[in-house]
Amino acid sequence: MVEGWEWDDTLFLGSAPYYQRGRLPYAPGLPDVLAEILMPDGRGRLIDVGCGPGTLALSLAHLFGEVVGLDPDSGMIAEARRRAGEAGMLGRTRWVRARAEELPAGLGTFTVAAFGQSFHWMDRDAVATTVKGMLHAGGAFVHISDLKTETRSVDGLPHPAVPYSAVASLTRQYLGPVRRAGRGVLLHGTPGDEAAVLTRAGFAGPQRHVVPGGQVWERTGEDVAAWVFSLSSSAPHLFGGRREAFEADLDRLLRDVSPSGRFSERLLSTEVFVWRKPR
Repeated sequence: MVEGWEWDDTLFLGSAPYYQRGRLPYAPGLPDVLAEILMPDGRGRLIDVGCGPGTLALSLAHLFGEVVGLDPDSGMIAEARRRAGEAGMLGRTRWVRARAEELPAGLGTFTVAAFGQSFHWMDRDAVATTVKGMLHAGGAFVHISDLKTETRSVDGLPHPAVPYSAVASLTRQYLGPVRRAGRGVLLHGTPGDEAAVLTRAGFAGPQRHVVPGGQVWERTGEDVAAWVFSLSSSAPHLFGGRREAFEADLDRLLRDVSPSGRFSERLLSTEVFVWRKPR
């Protein structure tokens, strides 16, 4: 678990309506790459653990007979269900509000378990062991994240780059210098070294794949504000009665950088690690 911190149900409170708009998408081609790696036959079952508003689950639903999205935040589950309805995917998706630590939760067995930038919030050893028991022999544990070591060029962008450093500084002025997380703070960040956790759990692998990014993505000031509120460290409820003042200051900051209200940035590459339950 995260050192010195305990999970609580306000971690992403109020963030769900902002998540899809605020977060950058995974690199284009991720579903095709996963289809090539996993070779699904259209009849298997996928569980997306920590599914948020269904971003990953819905992009992969066409590859499986059923997709189950699991998340402890009621707003995220409601948003995922709404988006599944809009996409005509309600018949092949199921959305469950629960923590990963509550698995197996009577959900059955799966061919693939996916974790899209969510595993670090969990009791990883316990969850990895439980999920291994929920996978068929040869089933895949897929860990997906942005490529953290990548540096994105701002050369040649059609609009000013998003001033992430200045936005972070403004956020700290309102919320303090230590990263907030629900009712607590993260003194030392979230843990890494997933390889050690999954090796201890008995998975084989991994296979590593990188889906290349670098594509230019245009953003508005409203998109950048949505990104701020999509983060656990700056979820809407953390601002309390100062939220309106923060939004006004953020708007002024962004207008100073780009009077047109338009920004550009390059998508990060997506890193995929595939671990297997031994046959």
